[in-house]
Amino acid sequence: MTTLADPQTPVAAPPPRPARRRRGFGYPRKGSIWTYAALLAVVAGSVFPLYWSLVVSSQTPDAVTQVPPALVPGGHLFDNIARVFDTTDFGLALLNSFIVSGSVTVSVVFFSTLAGFAFAKLRFRGRRWLLALAVGTSMVPHQLGVIPLYIMMADLGWTGHLAAVIVPGLVTAFGVFFMTQYLGRAVPDELLEAGRVDGCGTFRLYWHVVLPAARPAAAVLGLFTFMQAWNDFFWPLVVLQDNPTVQVALSALASGYTTDYTLTLTGTLLATLPILVVFMVLGRQIVGGIMQGAVKG
Repeated sequence: MTTLADPQTPVAAPPPRPARRRRGFGYPRKGSIWTYAALLAVVAGSVFPLYWSLVVSSQTPDAVTQVPPALVPGGHLFDNIARVFDTTDFGLALLNSFIVSGSVTVSVVFFSTLAGFAFAKLRFRGRRWLLALAVGTSMVPHQLGVIPLYIMMADLGWTGHLAAVIVPGLVTAFGVFFMTQYLGRAVPDELLEAGRVDGCGTFRLYWHVVLPAARPAAAVLGLFTFMQAWNDFFWPLVVLQDNPTVQVALSALASGYTTDYTLTLTGTLLATLPILVVFMVLGRQIVGGIMQGAVKG
């Protein structure tokens, strides 16, 4: 027969838990100082060219050749910016580069994500062979296609127009392969089946299920594509003639018997700022997607 214990009987206290060692508060881990020092060195090495461009672009042309050189910005930045726009049609070049890079980036992200969804999650005949063919086109050097591509643009009457730069870059083999590999792991088949049960068609699944899941990879692809289109020099130089992009305008600033480094680096600084803005915007999307996946996991 079970009896209740006397309430006045003292109960033994549980044994104390061993104290846990606190880590990371006040005492840095071994090697962390050298890690931070290495990171600071890498950051300084990465930022210094941009800072040096700012210093040189804010000086007079004579101050560039001084010994020792100036290490702090001067007061001639806006004068040099005005000289850049007076020397070449830099405003038109910036506008052309924005149109080309923006159009190519949006198109590559859209079509690459759409093709990646098809290759990764849809089952159709010849799927692997088509993907291998798309990836195989990236092994052909770009220089081999310049002459036939220029002849095609001339037959279409697009030489000197931005369409000659935009249309050949609407989709890339790297983008298709990259999004295929990412979507094959990021989007579970059960999620697609649940969408089909709810009545979603293929394109609706792509728009409401695949695109939100592909946001981090799409941001990375968009960043790489924008940088590549913005920094492209050879093809715009060949096909655009008197309708320059930023890189063609920069080459015009650096041409001549003597190079005006103040003028050239001022134009380089102006051409770098849009890339930094795009990096900050898309970088937030990349980090946000990573943090969202970490919280869900």
